[in-house]
Amino acid sequence: MADVNRGNRPLSPHLQIYRPQLTSASSILVRITGIVCLGAALLVVVWLLAAVSSEQSFAVVDGLMRSVIGDLVMFVATWAIFYHMLGRLRHVLWDFGHFVEVDISEKMAKGMFALSTVLALLVAIVF
Repeated sequence: MADVNRGNRPLSPHLQIYRPQLTSASSILVRITGIVCLGAALLVVVWLLAAVSSEQSFAVVDGLMRSVIGDLVMFVATWAIFYHMLGRLRHVLWDFGHFVEVDISEKMAKGMFALSTVLALLVAIVF
């Protein structure tokens, strides 16, 4: 049987040694925006269910969605959709071996944030 000495083994030092990187934070944010996109899809489903259930329930849900809070939620959801889309596109490019250098990857992370903000503002202004 193997000699198992579990008491003296060091813990993984990953949290103490590695500094946070922009690309890893961006990757985590892509995952978070995926969850936000799911929540936005559920809001659309609730809106559609209210539309088919009764005129009164639709008026309540539609009034909430058209309020200032609803506009803010929809703006954040729009930003999340664009950020998630750009993040997935970045990962596809990485899968093909393009733009994997550290400096270019960090520029892409900054560009994703800026471009998703510009696109969300454009959608908010047009619609």
